[in-house]
Amino acid sequence: MRLPVLGLRALRRPASACSSPPPFSSRTCSAGQPRTGATLVDSPTATHDLAPPPEAKPSPHREAEADNIFRDAVAARAPRQDWTREEISAIYYQPLLELAHCASTVHRRFHKPGEVQLCTLMNIKVGGCTEDCSYCAQSTRYQKGTGLEAKRVESVESVLAAARRARDNGSTRFCMGAAWRDMRGRKNSLSNITEMVRGVRAMGMEVCVTLGMVDEDQARQLKEAGLSAYNHNLDTSREFYPSVITTRSYDDRLRTLGRVRDAGISVCSGGILGLGESSSDRIGLLHTVATLPAHPESFPVNALVPIKGTPLGDTPPLAFTSMLRTVATARILMPATIIRIAAGRKSMEEEKQALCFMAGANAIFTGDKMLTTDCNGWDEDSAMFGRWGLTPMKSFGKTPPGETDAAGQ
Repeated sequence: MRLPVLGLRALRRPASACSSPPPFSSRTCSAGQPRTGATLVDSPTATHDLAPPPEAKPSPHREAEADNIFRDAVAARAPRQDWTREEISAIYYQPLLELAHCASTVHRRFHKPGEVQLCTLMNIKVGGCTEDCSYCAQSTRYQKGTGLEAKRVESVESVLAAARRARDNGSTRFCMGAAWRDMRGRKNSLSNITEMVRGVRAMGMEVCVTLGMVDEDQARQLKEAGLSAYNHNLDTSREFYPSVITTRSYDDRLRTLGRVRDAGISVCSGGILGLGESSSDRIGLLHTVATLPAHPESFPVNALVPIKGTPLGDTPPLAFTSMLRTVATARILMPATIIRIAAGRKSMEEEKQALCFMAGANAIFTGDKMLTTDCNGWDEDSAMFGRWGLTPMKSFGKTPPGETDAAGQ
């Protein structure tokens, strides 16, 4: 596979590609020194994007164009929604350490560095889903292989007890997931879920749900109950999507995001890396999300956790460089968005997590479990926060950059 020419970097450049103008000159990325190589591939494994070197060096004009795109993107003072795939490619294929460093300068311009949101996810309705998402153990199509048994919806009382425990352990956002294709014919369940939403909000926590596709009236009811955010991931690029899911279209997902947004609920939408997609597909996912009418309030970056019995159960692990490159590019494209390290963090060494925080990630899931996979626990994450000097984000609003919170941190 030949990489996009715009993404290749010159061996030598006369000026910085990512310096920020005043008043942020003290945070300037310096990239003017000679280089001994260029970033040619995203991931070092054969199944995740090992690509041969390009046949010819790009022209100086194309190199200069890529430099200009990257420099302008890093210098931005406000989000924009008119990115092209060529521009995103020029950013994505920067030398990785330079990309991460420059993403860090953007992050500090829009967020308080070191402030990370703690979120807890509860599976309120396990299994029994009719979709065929190739990565998911909750599909009825793979139940024989996964051994996962479907369960009824959790009671309001049990959900609120779990939310209270999460709050007492430091989480400020509580997310509830149900294994459904959509909410059609689920009037009683929706009534119970709106009661859960009200109960969690009464605890002073942000509340998010992921319930599959919703219509305008259902989105309105969730908004009236006090829902903070609705999660509906796009998963991957439009082009690669049919290789992963066939029972729900890409446009179905985009329509759900539109209904949620129109109801006044914050959008939470991201993707899953390591499904067998190419770097071009990751760029496609970033392009779709970064060109929505408004950037999502949060962008979860998941690394596939292969589950035996699903079609992707034997997929090799994602290369960490792909995770870091996606986080850093997302931070530059969507500077005000919260970027959430989601599934797959359990197998990520602490130092790798720290690199993601440096590159712009500022939210994690913590607690007992994700949906059907393991999650880092509160005590484990509390210790990590102490070692790296991280501070928990408060509910309903992050601390503006350059300011301190009520505790003076």
